[in-house]
Amino acid sequence: MPGTTTLAAIKDLRDRIDYHNHQYFVLDAPELSDSQYDELMLELRSLESEHPELVTPDSPTQRVGAEPLEGFTQAEHPVPLLSLGNAFDDEEFMAWHARVADLLEEPQFDMVCELKFDGLAVALTYEDGLLTRGATRGNGVVGEDVTSNMRTIRSIPLRVPAAAPRRFEVRGEVIFPKSKFEAFNEQRIADGLPPYAHPRNTAAGSVRQLDPRTTAERPLDIFVYSLGYAEPMEFDTHWQTLSGLAALGFKTNPHSRLVHTPNEALDYCKTWVEGWENLDYGCDGVVVKVNRFDYQRHLGVVGREPRWAIAYKFPATQATTQLLDIAVNVGRTGSINPYAVLEPVNINGVTVRQATLHNADYIRSKDLRIGDWVVVERAGEVIPQVVSSIVSKRTGNERAFEMPEICPSCDEPVVRAEGEAAHLCVNAACPAQLVRLLEHFVSRGAMDIEGLGIKQTTVLLEKGLIRQVADLYTLNKDDLLVLDRFGETSVANLLAAIEASKSRPFSRVLVAVGIQHVGSEVAELLARHFPNIDALMNASREELEAVQSIGPKIAEAVVAYFGNESNRAVIEKLRAVGVTMEAEQGEEPVEQVLEGLRFVVTGRLERFSRSEITGRIKDLGGAVSGSVSKKTDYLVAGEDAGSKLVDAENLGVPVITEDDFLDLVQSRSGET
Repeated sequence: MPGTTTLAAIKDLRDRIDYHNHQYFVLDAPELSDSQYDELMLELRSLESEHPELVTPDSPTQRVGAEPLEGFTQAEHPVPLLSLGNAFDDEEFMAWHARVADLLEEPQFDMVCELKFDGLAVALTYEDGLLTRGATRGNGVVGEDVTSNMRTIRSIPLRVPAAAPRRFEVRGEVIFPKSKFEAFNEQRIADGLPPYAHPRNTAAGSVRQLDPRTTAERPLDIFVYSLGYAEPMEFDTHWQTLSGLAALGFKTNPHSRLVHTPNEALDYCKTWVEGWENLDYGCDGVVVKVNRFDYQRHLGVVGREPRWAIAYKFPATQATTQLLDIAVNVGRTGSINPYAVLEPVNINGVTVRQATLHNADYIRSKDLRIGDWVVVERAGEVIPQVVSSIVSKRTGNERAFEMPEICPSCDEPVVRAEGEAAHLCVNAACPAQLVRLLEHFVSRGAMDIEGLGIKQTTVLLEKGLIRQVADLYTLNKDDLLVLDRFGETSVANLLAAIEASKSRPFSRVLVAVGIQHVGSEVAELLARHFPNIDALMNASREELEAVQSIGPKIAEAVVAYFGNESNRAVIEKLRAVGVTMEAEQGEEPVEQVLEGLRFVVTGRLERFSRSEITGRIKDLGGAVSGSVSKKTDYLVAGEDAGSKLVDAENLGVPVITEDDFLDLVQSRSGET
């Protein structure tokens, strides 16, 4: 058994190494030479090798030590990692500020400005002082568990002081510093290996290595920028949180700033629009957040975007190249989508060969011609698009582009509905549409049928085994074994995956069948409101628009989809083979106890955010207006109610608190 002297020596070494790690990797203020640091690590490793029973997960020696993984497991985020709305200029930012001010009924409020890092978003969970999980953002709801790889990043503490909350999660961005990226590439070249193209992509790829030792070889870093949750929560503002996280040993960005007016925020943005290239890490904008957490809760979330934050994006990086051709493809909804075929050009470390052209109106408005020299940018540093043609470089050999009149896939006519920008192939049996629809149908966010990629589905279509998505469920072993690359094991696994997909939730089925504008969030709303496929198929536009966040365009798309007999036939076949066509028990449609009543909401509420109470009213059949009028039945007023309260008093509109609102709902539920 080790004595108290050994235990004390190990604890002292760990504490000293943790301190010097923090000084070097977080504060950039080293106090030891590399050789002195190595001596401490060597001494600790020696003691731990003599007493392996004393090795703990938070020891500095355990940053690299896990065995390679066979694959990543999913990690569900208790609090979703939200996306951000964008502002691309001062006017859009001021419009966001005005909307927030109106919702808060406060003309001025503090904000925090932070650099928007070009890296990989992660969430780190700590329990009883120890790092217990590191996960990628994924789709914001479910990511991948990359704990072993997160432990290799020296600026991430493996343990935090006892003053930390018992259980909490921090969010941050893993980055590959530019200077270290250049040195890393130089070494790769010296070793006869090809260099990597972009720090951001290399950072993301490094985090997703199955062998943590590979991740450890790459000098990754992190900036922590927020709390996901904390038990207990001890902060009232975001600015306090950043200071608190730094005090716990996390690396926060030194350029964050508390501002009091929108002009101060714009001054901050302007500073970094002009200066971001001098940073040692990628940065594509500024994130501006409302500082007070009670204000954030009041503002709430729309879809997956918080109302209380916005990303002010820097101007996109541009390059000049030649437009070699304009081609089209057919989307899963039948849209004929033009795209630019470009002379390959490098834009900020990424080789761009194609770019979106959206539709015929876009091409016409830009006066783009095949053979033009064009300006191309990566919008938001992600999606390449053609910005303009360079008319002065035309030779007279350029050719105008015309949208095809015949679908390139099925030779059926292409139509353009009045008032619509898109050209469509309306042939429901169009092979190209079916290829794209099948690819979407089997994808992870839809029916999640593993083993069916684009190559496999194309073969099934070519052999005539599939003529619609529902035919997947009638495939049998004998049909598949005669095909190339379909062996006994792969066929058995595929058929098992197809069978398992029948039990996917109703909302996932609604995503899978490919209704235009119906993604995962809209599908969840529809599944909560309509208990089964029959109720949804027979819903009118008006009934659909009564659902929170369902607007006219989505309602029209749903009605149009179910108005097509071939689509109904697909639904019936899916139902016949046992695919889930109703919501889970407990997802009963909400009783419309507020039907016929019109509400206005004002002031800051305690129980609800603005979006939550608005959604509750709509779910219960009521209507919500932005201003008080004689048609208003109730004004729900919270703290610091403004001019709407005066309007209600002048018009004799009943003013109720949120508790009164809940009593009203309960009493009307009793009546029915």
